[in-house]
Amino acid sequence: MLNIIRSKAAMQPEVPFSRFDHDCFSQGQMWGMYKYKTGCEQLKMKLTERVIYVPMSRFTNDMKPENISDTAKFVLLGLSDDPHLQLILLGLFLSMYLVTVLGNLLIILAVISDSHLHTSMYFFLSNLSLADICFISTTVPKMIVDISTHSRVISYVSCFTQMSLFIIFGCMDGMLLTVMAYDRFAAICHPLRYNVIMKHRLCWLLVLLSFIISVLDALLLTSMALRLSFYTNLEISHFFCELDQLLKIACYDILINIIIEYLLTGLLGVVPLSGIIFSYTQIVSSFLKIPSAGGKYKAFSICGSHLIGLSLFYGTGFGVYLSSTGAHSPRKSAIISVMYAVVTPMMNPFIYSLRNKDMLKALGKLIFRITPFHSYVRCLYYCNKSKRKKVMNDL
Repeated sequence: MLNIIRSKAAMQPEVPFSRFDHDCFSQGQMWGMYKYKTGCEQLKMKLTERVIYVPMSRFTNDMKPENISDTAKFVLLGLSDDPHLQLILLGLFLSMYLVTVLGNLLIILAVISDSHLHTSMYFFLSNLSLADICFISTTVPKMIVDISTHSRVISYVSCFTQMSLFIIFGCMDGMLLTVMAYDRFAAICHPLRYNVIMKHRLCWLLVLLSFIISVLDALLLTSMALRLSFYTNLEISHFFCELDQLLKIACYDILINIIIEYLLTGLLGVVPLSGIIFSYTQIVSSFLKIPSAGGKYKAFSICGSHLIGLSLFYGTGFGVYLSSTGAHSPRKSAIISVMYAVVTPMMNPFIYSLRNKDMLKALGKLIFRITPFHSYVRCLYYCNKSKRKKVMNDL
């Protein structure tokens, strides 16, 4: 790594420094410019001064750059600056977060508690619910705290941590939806071999593989983003730290980051989507061959909710992509991102449970079991039963 020090060497060519009249920070490097321990100080040089490139090993201990990433902070501008809307946004997002967490948590508990739901389809659904809880928990709680405390500051480490977790669980959602499409394909196209194909070990392996791919995707994108340097104007026009917004405020060439981001997005978007399209092509072909109306209704009930979930996830994701590449204002892009980051996880419990009789039955049993009313009815039943026995004995 090369850094720059001042020198009066007459043999070096003159370099214009007007482009460096911005306050920048980085982890010891900003366009190769050496930063002294004073942090983000303004670099202004005379045109008569020269520069010499020297390796880092030539610097003494007292000249090593200070890692200022611990003190750097970003400002999340949020969805609106209107103070009258802050209370409305607080109530709206708090209620949406509670509904999302409660709904997905009920699905997880219902699948665990009901032995009839111990199948691969509901196993993947419970993992999707867990991923949705983590997905929305990376963004909304921070936004709620910011609105309630009137503080929009987020530290450098917290910002990149939030971005990494958002990528992991967003990618995890897409991978699990692909796995669920394969599960539907096996259930409808190969019903007699379904239990043989979708073994318990294979289900765990597919979930683990989805998680590993998501983590690798996040690690690569985050490691590239950590190499970025930023101006001191660290305002992010969003309600959370998104990779595209960080690239917009970076203060040097981001072409490599953009290329890698689009390659990974295309790879992890097109390949799973191609698998989903292939699975449903085979499902439709098998659906048309089913002679009875009851069989067609059962096949549609299996795939209908998943198709709605797929449409919502990829539809909102595609909308976020178009808003980031188009000429939309940053605030409009942030509002569109709400559909992808908040509404989709909130709607999934309703999509996968309202049209599923087995899930509704399991949820009813679970809610009845965990409420105090259950203990009252149970006591009333056994008390009446003992009284009936006593009456019969007296007779």
